[in-house]
Amino acid sequence: MASQPTAVPRARSAGQILAGAARAVEPALRQAVRHLAPPIRRLTDYHLGWTDAEGRPAAVPGKALRPALVLLACQAIGGRAAQALPAAVAAELVHNASLLHDDVIDNDQLRRHRPTIQALFGTPAAILAGDALFFLAVQTMAQAPAPLCSTGLQWLTAAVQELIDGEYADTTLEQRPDPVSPSEAAAMAAAKTGSLISVSCALGALAGGADAQRTTHLRDFGSHLGQCFQLADDLLGIWGDPAVTGKPRLADLQARKKSLPVTAALSADNAPARELGALYATSRPMGSDELERAAHLVEAAGGRDWAIGQSRHHLGQALEHLRAADPEPAAEADLACLARLAADRTS
Repeated sequence: MASQPTAVPRARSAGQILAGAARAVEPALRQAVRHLAPPIRRLTDYHLGWTDAEGRPAAVPGKALRPALVLLACQAIGGRAAQALPAAVAAELVHNASLLHDDVIDNDQLRRHRPTIQALFGTPAAILAGDALFFLAVQTMAQAPAPLCSTGLQWLTAAVQELIDGEYADTTLEQRPDPVSPSEAAAMAAAKTGSLISVSCALGALAGGADAQRTTHLRDFGSHLGQCFQLADDLLGIWGDPAVTGKPRLADLQARKKSLPVTAALSADNAPARELGALYATSRPMGSDELERAAHLVEAAGGRDWAIGQSRHHLGQALEHLRAADPEPAAEADLACLARLAADRTS
């Protein structure tokens, strides 16, 4: 009797994967946020896209990447998504808390095509709403079943400390007059962005009962995925379409951010790098022509090509670690799809 062919998992698009994760997590996320005091909840409901500035129902969802990674990592090692739900909620709370504080640090006026909390309600409101979401994430994990409430909580809080360290490094790099190496910028990005994406994958594996080796591979998958994500963010911060990014074009250059492509460009030994360095050394705001010139110089100095090459490298490393985790085929296909999305967002 002939053996039956192995079923091939039906491929899902990145949009379907993320939408499915958002649907799975939103009821529990809303339940968690209900524990906040009403004045703070009004702020967080707006930031999460559930209401407009007047408190009326709205639908402006985020990407739900981190919750998707938590749920899929759990399924990748044979667990059920429900086992990882508290960790998925906590990861999304931490991410949104960091966005609120990021908007304050960068004085951003727009996020997801809408005014930020800071722009609408002021800096104290944005800081306190972010604080509330950070501690709500801790509370969510503390109330989860073991091992999430013990080992998982330790992993999450360590990742938050790493995220904070990365955010602070980002602010100090902007102010440094001496050159910043691409390796320094990459380490900052690994902490600022990669830490939460990496621990999201590890928490999913933990919730599903993975052994140490498979957990490490999934954590490393997330770490390289985080680098892909930050590289794409930095490329979009210069060349992205505001209609897609929801942020003003060339804003990163106006803020003189030492982003990954900029750092690579400034470290090059060529004429465009030196001209870019002179522009970055001025303290006055750059005009529109100067901003366009700066974007051209980043590319001419090699920063754009370097960032794209690094993104491809980290994608390859991420997929190697994913395969080494011996994942379930359907979850592997979805995780690989999200990795490629992170690397290809600038295409």
